[in-house]
Amino acid sequence: MTRCRCKWYSLCPLRRFEEEGKISSIWKRKYCEGRWTDCERYKMEEKGEPHPDNMLPDGTIERGLK
Repeated sequence: MTRCRCKWYSLCPLRRFEEEGKISSIWKRKYCEGRWTDCERYKMEEKGEPHPDNMLPDGTIERGLK
């Protein structure tokens, strides 16, 4: 069964960070495959607002992500 995902999932840098093991897959399950409308990245993308690649779905900036 294919899971529903955020429409921005394929372009989101968090996908790469998760695949590289830099962030927990919990982020993907909770936001990308769950309640993506609660994701701060999603909200900003929908408004056309710029946001840094290292911003997590809860809006915090993870300085170590590159």
